[in-house]
Amino acid sequence: MSTFRLQLPEKIFSKKWLISYSYLVLGTFILALGYAFFMTPYKIIPGGIYGISIVLHHKFDFPVGMAALFFNLPLTLIGLKMLGPKFGAKTFVCFILTALFTDGLVLLWGSDPLQLQDEVLLASIFGGAIMGVGVGLIFKSRASSGGSDVIASILSKYTKIPLGTQLMIVDSIIVIVGFAVFKDWKIPLYSWLTIFIMGKVIDVVLHGFSDDKTIFIISSKSEEIRMAIIHDLKRGGTIFNGKGMYTKEDKEVLYTVVNRREVTDLVNYIFEIDPEAFISIQDAHEIIGKGFKSIKEKIE
Repeated sequence: MSTFRLQLPEKIFSKKWLISYSYLVLGTFILALGYAFFMTPYKIIPGGIYGISIVLHHKFDFPVGMAALFFNLPLTLIGLKMLGPKFGAKTFVCFILTALFTDGLVLLWGSDPLQLQDEVLLASIFGGAIMGVGVGLIFKSRASSGGSDVIASILSKYTKIPLGTQLMIVDSIIVIVGFAVFKDWKIPLYSWLTIFIMGKVIDVVLHGFSDDKTIFIISSKSEEIRMAIIHDLKRGGTIFNGKGMYTKEDKEVLYTVVNRREVTDLVNYIFEIDPEAFISIQDAHEIIGKGFKSIKEKIE
């Protein structure tokens, strides 16, 4: 009986291994750039272990990277013991490199290399975008940055609160700690803006930009619409058998994927032939399969 594994092993020095670790090294350097150039000089607290480390740096002059390493090492060991090999070798490589790069950049360029002065908003926006790229590349290497990921995973296991919610709770608590220490109400506002931008950029790095839309169509003239999708738009799709909730009539539900430019043409055509049609349109962050991105392109 085969066992399903979310992460297949990578053969050392294979093409896949080299690409994965290239993403990891580049991602940690870019992430460190965000911490050293944008977060630390302006007391922005981006959640996580580095949020705590930035607070300690400004209160006690600890190097940010070394402070983060001090927290990350025991936390990841605890995570390994409590959660299994989810936090493995790449996680250790990730937080060690991030710490070394962060403190190395400060040594090379000083504590405030950009000299943005009072332009903290610029630091929070561009810092969030840069760190989002870094974390996105780390995730593409199938690694974890450790820290609050470990805390949130442990809390999620024992409280049954979803992991994403736990991460938000942990990061928000750390941001509030920064506010309590620095006594500046602008700090949590800039920090939450940074966390928001980071999340959006991570999504773009992982899934790319996409103008594709998924469309569900319910119409009494489904055959005419089907022919238009196939012959005019040159698209495929799927037909589901459904039943009206109120009337309990049998209905055909058409499902297809089109790009942004084709949506208007298709919707206008549908309402010309059936003004009573029901249409649901959603953004498709990523489409994998025939006619779109192949599975091979996705995993390479």
